[in-house]
Amino acid sequence: MEIKWEYTRKRSEFGRPYNFSDLPGEVTVDIPPDPSLADDFIPQDPVDVAIQEGPVMAVHEVNTEQVQVTSRGVNHVEGGWPKHVDPRNQDMTTRFREEVERDETYIRSILRLSTLMEHCIRQNNAIDIYEEYFGEDEEEEEQEEIPSAKTICVLRDPNVVRRMATHLSWHPDACKEVAVAYCSLDFQDKRRDMSFDSYIWDLENPYKPELTLMLSSPVVTLEYNPKDWHHVLGGCYNGQIVYWDTRKGGLTIDVTPVELSHRDPVYGAIWLPSRTGTECFSASTDGQVLWWDIRKLSEPSERLVLDITREDQLKNALGAISLDFSLSMPTKFLVGTEQGSIINCNRDAKTPPEKIANVFNGHIGAVYAVARSPFFPKVFLSVGDWTARIWSEEILDSSSIMETKYHTSYLMDGCWSPVKPAVFFTARSDGTLDVWDFLFHQKEPSLSLRVSNESLLSLCPQDNGRIIGCGTTRGTVTLLEISSGLCTLRKNEKSLTSTMFEREARREKILQDKQKELQVRQQLLAQAKKEEKEDPQETFEQVRAEFFSIITAEKRRRKGEPEEVPG
Repeated sequence: MEIKWEYTRKRSEFGRPYNFSDLPGEVTVDIPPDPSLADDFIPQDPVDVAIQEGPVMAVHEVNTEQVQVTSRGVNHVEGGWPKHVDPRNQDMTTRFREEVERDETYIRSILRLSTLMEHCIRQNNAIDIYEEYFGEDEEEEEQEEIPSAKTICVLRDPNVVRRMATHLSWHPDACKEVAVAYCSLDFQDKRRDMSFDSYIWDLENPYKPELTLMLSSPVVTLEYNPKDWHHVLGGCYNGQIVYWDTRKGGLTIDVTPVELSHRDPVYGAIWLPSRTGTECFSASTDGQVLWWDIRKLSEPSERLVLDITREDQLKNALGAISLDFSLSMPTKFLVGTEQGSIINCNRDAKTPPEKIANVFNGHIGAVYAVARSPFFPKVFLSVGDWTARIWSEEILDSSSIMETKYHTSYLMDGCWSPVKPAVFFTARSDGTLDVWDFLFHQKEPSLSLRVSNESLLSLCPQDNGRIIGCGTTRGTVTLLEISSGLCTLRKNEKSLTSTMFEREARREKILQDKQKELQVRQQLLAQAKKEEKEDPQETFEQVRAEFFSIITAEKRRRKGEPEEVPG
């Protein structure tokens, strides 16, 4: 027997909303206090109870585990061919292509697609889809943007004994990797277990170095080869020059012999634009500039002694602590010295003394950085002591055309912006990064950012000028992304900067000419005084006569007698 129950209800009553109403309070249970039960309880003070919805966990339980990312390649094989066609056989693939191209279906498809493509091309030529209708308004909005910067990545020295990040070099292709030179520049640093390795970092995996560059002496500087990206050049603390091929791992390919290398640390090593892409040159505090070819590192191809007396004596040479080379002037290079001088050298000169073209003096201490402007080759920047200065090669025997204020802390490095002609960066020993824009502010930086508690030691911007790397004395490299207003070239900015530099150069030249005129006038006056031989007796008699004439005139005035008028 089937048991069933039919429940009938109107459809309008299904899903009917609830109706709530306000009712007065109603006492359900009333338990009066019983004083006799008070002896069974213990009073609690305070009566605060912490209630947390989530579980209370320790720090090591909350933090997630660090994810190790590895890069692995994938081999792509050409596909899409029929089974009877071997893609590795060029004759078979060519024959198959010719058969397909003669097929009527293929021809009809190409004609149909070409008509559609032709229509799109004509439409694209008729209408500029990238046209900016309100470019001026957008430019005004960009000018009002407040300069800022944010940290996007931090690279730390993986060793327990921390060293200084002395130099940075970006990979020439898309700047996805950065080579960092780690070295302790402290005199006679004898800390135990100090590593000599430097590293190449991948920005997508900042927790582990992409490649470890191993060698027997720490490197002070590293540079990627702009012509062959796999070659990395290094200048060592013991004066040797080394290079690596990143395709073959972190072991050095070749190294210069100690007896023919520099005698002091190599503070600058730069690739030269040669046909083979294998030439480079280096500078050191031993007072020498050496040219090398990595195909033959057994001896230098050329040598220059930085003797500003032009006697070519190594004992009189100035120690080089910074080096700069620009592709816009392939025969010239700049050297910053420990003594505060900047030497402008010309490699094409016939004799070594003639290679030292000009010497610029203006810094009190060592010139830690010197950089030629990427927009105006005759203008260069120098950083030393407490200030940064801008110089012009056209004005030789004078001071800089522009300079920053004197800071309370030392300036350790500086560089130009690769995209804006009037913007440059300076690093200070108190961990502050200054961004200067001389078109808007000459007395104060446009942006000052405290990057680290340690001293900043090295700077290197990317080619797009948006990201800049800052190395510290503790081996930490901080990558900063600056705002678009400091890395976007505005309209007429290059011409305005050129006008400003020309005006300052002209002003400095006028002051220089006036100073020369004053010097010549002082020399003529000194010479004239020497020629005039005064007789002391004659001078005495003249002064005596004037004295008594004054006394006689005073006596007559008191007696009321008329004064004698000299006829």
